[in-house]
Amino acid sequence: MITLTIDGKSIQTEAGRSVIEAARENGIEIPHFCWHPRLSVAGNCRMCLVEVEKMPKLAIACATLVSEGMVVHTTTPRVIDAREAVMEFLLINHPLDCPICDEAGECKLQDYAYKYGTGQSRFEEDKVHKPKRVTLGPHVMLDVERCIMCSRCVRFCDEVAKKPQLTFTERGDHVVLTTFPGQQLDNPYSMNVIDICPVGALTSREFRFHARVWEMSSTESVCPGCARGCNMNIWVRNNEILRQTPRTNMDVNKDWMCDAGRLETMKEVGRDTRIKSPRIKSHDVLKEASWDEALASVASELKVFRRSEIALLGSARATVEDNFVLQKFAREALGTKFVDAVMHVQPGTGDDILIHEDKAPNGRGALEVGVRSHDPAMGFEGILRGIKERRIKSLLIMDDDIACDPQVATLLDMLEYLVVLSPSENSTTKMADAILPCSTYAERNGTFVNADGRVQRIRPAVALIDQDRALDGYAQSRLDRFGTTFDRWGRGGKRDARPSWRILTGIAAAMGTKYRYGIAEDVFAEVASTIPSFRGMSYRKLGNKGLLLLEAKSVQAVAV
Repeated sequence: MITLTIDGKSIQTEAGRSVIEAARENGIEIPHFCWHPRLSVAGNCRMCLVEVEKMPKLAIACATLVSEGMVVHTTTPRVIDAREAVMEFLLINHPLDCPICDEAGECKLQDYAYKYGTGQSRFEEDKVHKPKRVTLGPHVMLDVERCIMCSRCVRFCDEVAKKPQLTFTERGDHVVLTTFPGQQLDNPYSMNVIDICPVGALTSREFRFHARVWEMSSTESVCPGCARGCNMNIWVRNNEILRQTPRTNMDVNKDWMCDAGRLETMKEVGRDTRIKSPRIKSHDVLKEASWDEALASVASELKVFRRSEIALLGSARATVEDNFVLQKFAREALGTKFVDAVMHVQPGTGDDILIHEDKAPNGRGALEVGVRSHDPAMGFEGILRGIKERRIKSLLIMDDDIACDPQVATLLDMLEYLVVLSPSENSTTKMADAILPCSTYAERNGTFVNADGRVQRIRPAVALIDQDRALDGYAQSRLDRFGTTFDRWGRGGKRDARPSWRILTGIAAAMGTKYRYGIAEDVFAEVASTIPSFRGMSYRKLGNKGLLLLEAKSVQAVAV
């Protein structure tokens, strides 16, 4: 360890660290634009200039390595003058786009102009004009006038995405960020350049001009797009998801997230095909029903069949809590051993960055809590064989669309009674005798277990009919806190859906089996007390970074 002094504070850090890293670790802010902890050092913005004793000139903190006994000053008159000069230089040609810029409220240039700028400009000449509204790729829009040439985006494409698609041309005061000739910014991680851009030069084509950052609530959650389990924030206004952005977790996704995870997963929540209320079949026609009526009807129909005639399918897309209650309901309320879950592994579709071949967020979690059959005769293939042989006559499917396979759809048509828990209409719901609308990943509390065995929390960002943003612990925006029922942004539609574990608990109660679960945390508490790999865990202990399953810890220890 090396000991140095920054602004009179003696600190210790590892050899090989830069001054800016050492300061950051100890809560000392050194302003910067081009430096990023997960990218190489460029040293071209000069905003992080500091004064180091025994050095004749100011040094850039991002490229200056610490040494034993080093003394650093970050607030001396020399440093302040240098920062003001850098800010003045950056703002000379920067357009006054703040009123219409999507980055407003999240912009480093705005923040630093307020904290470190002089508050006035001596520049009286015409600003240099550059291209605006340039389409770089399918998801990213460029405004070159706003670009401060920090090169973060260029380095990200080169070093992280491994796709060198961006470069600078026409050096000098007319320098332009652009793509290489004949290329566009279309790598699977292209939208990360929007997050790391310190100004409003790179913006999302999908989110552009939709909302200000202070109008949205931000909820910590986990991407359901694949088994990587990337940590993310869900941004909501008027009870509608407007964007999803990566959240830092060095054990999972660092600071990054793929474009599909940002854009495709949120479509599930806002689909026009969302099921609006429970439906039960009467005289061969599906009709809307109340929750009490629907749960009582399903319970009554299931009682008609013998235990050996009923099967249940859990879901790698549902939470640990949902799958735990499903297997418990199957064994205790129905007495059946035909329980399994369909995995969604697509070999060859992953990469060595983040994208995983397993396209479901909780396949490992479903297996851990017992939604699997050790006897192949009672697994998924055995269930399909049983339906074909008319031994299995009733099936309950939770949050999965297995009828998208025509061969499976043919078998489902042979059932006497099919119950489907699903958030949206799909091929399977079209064949159902009872449809119970379940909530999506953005509307429930729960946990996912990623491919590495890390248990992570998901939290509700979108309110349902039986939930209220002001009362149920949702993250809130300024509009949520200060709006009224007369404001249009407070009238977002709410769907009549429930978490799958709660639906199953309701069916069990109608069949005479009582489960004392009030909230998802009650279910997880039982998981932690009955399943060894979850032992000792709780929502509080999981925090916002998650914990490894106990067996995953032991495997990791052996690997190390």
